Amino acid sequence: MPRANRRLPRFKRSPESAGAFQMTLRDLDILRQVAEHRFIRSNWIIQLVGGSQQHLLRRLNLLYHHGYLERPRCQIDYYHQGGSKSLVYGLASRGAGRLRRDLDMPFNRMDWTTRNKRIGRLFLEHTLMISDFMVRLELDSRGRSDRRLIHADELPAPGGRDNAHELFRWSIDLSGRQRVTVVPDKVFAIDTTHPNGRVTRKLYLLEADRGSMPVKRSRLDHSSIHKKLLTYSALNDNSRFRDALDGVSIKVMFLARTPERKSSVAQAVDNLTRHRSLFIVATDPRNERSTLSLL
Repeated sequence: MPRANRRLPRFKRSPESAGAFQMTLRDLDILRQVAEHRFIRSNWIIQLVGGSQQHLLRRLNLLYHHGYLERPRCQIDYYHQGGSKSLVYGLASRGAGRLRRDLDMPFNRMDWTTRNKRIGRLFLEHTLMISDFMVRLELDSRGRSDRRLIHADELPAPGGRDNAHELFRWSIDLSGRQRVTVVPDKVFAIDTTHPNGRVTRKLYLLEADRGSMPVKRSRLDHSSIHKKLLTYSALNDNSRFRDALDGVSIKVMFLARTPERKSSVAQAVDNLTRHRSLFIVATDPRNERSTLSLL
């Protein structure tokens, strides 16, 4: 263990100063959680794994300094300017290798690349928007006998695909003229158990919208929220897509960063001539009693 009166650097590894390290089952659980979310705040890791906050913060420190986790450097500015004091972690190559060795987790099941420590601020904030939502959803689902969260890696691969990151990448002809590809930011399902014991599944395709994309443009060959709505509508009509999902119903959820943006996206949905019920538009769920109530 590091000396009690010596502070370790936050964004530069110092394994010698951190002290001896031996991997535990709880450490593997930490690595697994980080692999699921790509980037995740330390306070969420503590809630997901459970146990003493002080102990888990020590383990996170050791996992970083011994090369199993990354701390993206782009978080330095807001960390030192009075922003969130929860450090953000990503999976390092050594951690990915340990998950593969000890948990038999293939690399294509991990949301991980060797570039984790060099990503930019905007990418990090977009990914945290997704992980914040998904962690709240998982915590809200725990202990529920009637609702169960199903992560993408637990879902059957549509169309015989076997790459976890490409399961829901689909290309579709838009208005018969333009070939477009849609890749949701996150895919998950909710299994609902009804009073009579029947279980139904609904698949959710999540789009995290930070407000950088115009809601509508005059031309469909330019990116816009309106174009995404039309693309998902066309995908919902595609027989190959429907057959690949084997009858499971879907919802497309746009998670907006602000109430104002939510209103703009909701108006774009209302302006559609069909498939309006396919979409859910929500905003940051921190003030919701349960994230499940958004679905």
